[in-house]
Amino acid sequence: MALTSLSPRPARPSPSPATPPHRRPPPPCGRIRPTSAVSTAASDGGGAADDYHSTIRSLNSHGRRHVPRKSLGQNYMLNARVNEELVAAAGVEEGDVVLEIGPGTGSLTAALLAAGATVVAVEKDKHMATLVRDRFGSTEQLKVIEEDITKFHVHSHFLPILEEKSRGTKKYAKVVSNLPFNVSTEVVKQILPMGDVFSVMVLMLQDEAALRLANASIQTPEYRPINVFVNFYSEPEYKFKVERANFFPQPTVDGGVIRFKIKDAGEYPPVSSNKSFFSMVNSAFNGKRKMLRKSLQHLYSSADIEAALTNIGLPPTARPSELMMDDFVRLHNYLGN
Repeated sequence: MALTSLSPRPARPSPSPATPPHRRPPPPCGRIRPTSAVSTAASDGGGAADDYHSTIRSLNSHGRRHVPRKSLGQNYMLNARVNEELVAAAGVEEGDVVLEIGPGTGSLTAALLAAGATVVAVEKDKHMATLVRDRFGSTEQLKVIEEDITKFHVHSHFLPILEEKSRGTKKYAKVVSNLPFNVSTEVVKQILPMGDVFSVMVLMLQDEAALRLANASIQTPEYRPINVFVNFYSEPEYKFKVERANFFPQPTVDGGVIRFKIKDAGEYPPVSSNKSFFSMVNSAFNGKRKMLRKSLQHLYSSADIEAALTNIGLPPTARPSELMMDDFVRLHNYLGN
């Protein structure tokens, strides 16, 4: 599959973060501009437009005391064009409601607001949450919540907003985020089963992780329970690669953007219990190199497992890495969970 790579490009004059190129300016009483209009500047290396450092400088010039934070597990985006690509990948439009996780200095937030979205930004670090509030000021279009995303009660925050904006039709929110790399798997597991709230999720992850989630095939070392989980709850698609020079501090790996089209509950594969299905899948992969009649023998007899495998057209010696998601669904249902 051909992959697009976003690399740093020569510096050029950049617009205010609230008005990305190729977008019409906001109406006087509509979209919100940051309280401190910050133009992206050329990075020290003469490459990407440096939104992170220019934002810090602009805020501090007005008496703030923000300093760069380098030890939070977050790598901040320097290239404003990448943020535009993230917004485009999610298809964010006027009136959309968007969850952003770890907004950092608000560079992606600015692109989302400029697209006309209402943004709920969840930031664990008080320092960075204050920075985003300082940058954008008080507006109903942006809500910054100081909380760990893994402890964040999504339904209580989003359902009232969606109900207010629905106007009699079902409305779904979106997730768009340049995630701290160290929480990516937790966020995927948390958000994908929420098809009653979200329709799409676009994440910046480590490139290797994005490729593994989108494209891992059976009978490969990368094939794991998380791949079954992702395909059960969504349709993943790898979008593009973002080279490491676009981040501050520069990580040792490139970034990759993945888009998940999140399924409604009615689109899930037909299993009697999601919980028992994933319990079986996880048990199977606990002995990844073992035959299923061995790794699942604490749940079923070897004879029952062999009979089930034969019934669904697989050899009785099959291993978990040889089963696609649909095979696991048929196995689970045949064994009567």
